[in-house]
Amino acid sequence: MAKPAVIVVGADKGGVGKTTVSRTLLDYFSANNVLTRAFDTESPRGTLKRFHPDITEIVDMTTTSDQMKIFDTLNSVSPSVTVIDVRAGLLSPALASLRDIGFLDAAKSGQITFAVFHILGPSIASLDEIAETSNFMAGARYFLVKNFINDTQFFQWDQATYNSYFHRIKDATDLTIPKLNEMAYEQVEVASVPFLKFVANKGISDEAANYSFVLRGYVRHWLANVWAEYDRIKLTDIVGSSKSSSRSGGEK
Repeated sequence: MAKPAVIVVGADKGGVGKTTVSRTLLDYFSANNVLTRAFDTESPRGTLKRFHPDITEIVDMTTTSDQMKIFDTLNSVSPSVTVIDVRAGLLSPALASLRDIGFLDAAKSGQITFAVFHILGPSIASLDEIAETSNFMAGARYFLVKNFINDTQFFQWDQATYNSYFHRIKDATDLTIPKLNEMAYEQVEVASVPFLKFVANKGISDEAANYSFVLRGYVRHWLANVWAEYDRIKLTDIVGSSKSSSRSGGEK
């Protein structure tokens, strides 16, 4: 059995597009035939579960019983990759919990592959999160994600300021999620389907749909750019799966 891999997607600031990034990860792994499960900690609403209901479970990560649902099953379920979409304000407490249960030690010793996608907002306050989060990054792959999906301009950052924060963390890697056309993004939201199914003109149960050709094209182009970033960091290698030679999911 492959070594389990856990990817935490989060930020202490709200409204920075954490769930959007989680959705692109699930689509990326699906297209590369990597078996994946997900946990949505936005209890009880569960935005991620709305788009990926078959593989997503809503949990309250602050409770011991739900922590057990996630981490006691890492070696006993078929998917080798677990994506955890951490709700706003919970990233640092979640990482502290992972330290307390011994998960971070297990990652440091190589028993588990652990990666954190830290979604950054435009303000200096968002950069300040890095200092706190970095305390938990021993044994983890740490990705700092600038997400432009909400037309974020990162207006308070100059390069010197950004570098002063970024270089505090050894081996951190930056990622850029480009902006998606607003109308295309809205239509995917209305359809409540994964980006891949929208591109392939399918409904949530793979039934034929009638989405706009133009908007599907915008999503296809955007998703290809996002996946190029994941290819650049060799994400399938990180989680221990060789990338499929022919991606599934139809059009891209």
